[in-house]
Amino acid sequence: MTRRASYGLALILCFGVSICAWPQSAKNNQSSAADQRMQDRISREVYHELVMLPQLTIFDNLSYKIDGGSVTLMGEVRNAVLKDEAQQAVKKIEGVETVNNQIEILPPSPNDDRIRRAVARSLFNDDRLFRYSMGSVPPIHIIVKSGHVTLEGVVDNQADKNEAGLRANSVPGVFSVQNNLRVGG
Repeated sequence: MTRRASYGLALILCFGVSICAWPQSAKNNQSSAADQRMQDRISREVYHELVMLPQLTIFDNLSYKIDGGSVTLMGEVRNAVLKDEAQQAVKKIEGVETVNNQIEILPPSPNDDRIRRAVARSLFNDDRLFRYSMGSVPPIHIIVKSGHVTLEGVVDNQADKNEAGLRANSVPGVFSVQNNLRVGG
């Protein structure tokens, strides 16, 4: 009889542990879903704050990465004020604990300024690419560093991406073009 009692007790203990473990795993799933919702909210707010910066132009590129409450800012800007404004705007978002500002300040250069304007004219004077010049923050960003051009952003199709690369490469004084444009779905 004592063996039966000990087997019964062991069965009850195993069943009890599995019942206690089930709510814990459900809680873990709920907390991971809540964490994901928080990350999505922070991502939307960081994007909003960055595109609302008054100094942001097509000649600056800002991107970010979120890991929990930590936001890493990346990209290239033409002046230190924009770098600092981006960091301050992101710091004030609820849920952001730390901001790692890795934004590069592009060196001032009259030649790079000339190339920026010439590439913008070349891209946006084209009938096919003109629509990408519209809006408060156009989808194509032109980054120039020491004569090297990088195109960042999103276009509608591969033909537009290729045309933008060709037009940027045709500007006098451009040493190279890195076409990082993504084709949007």
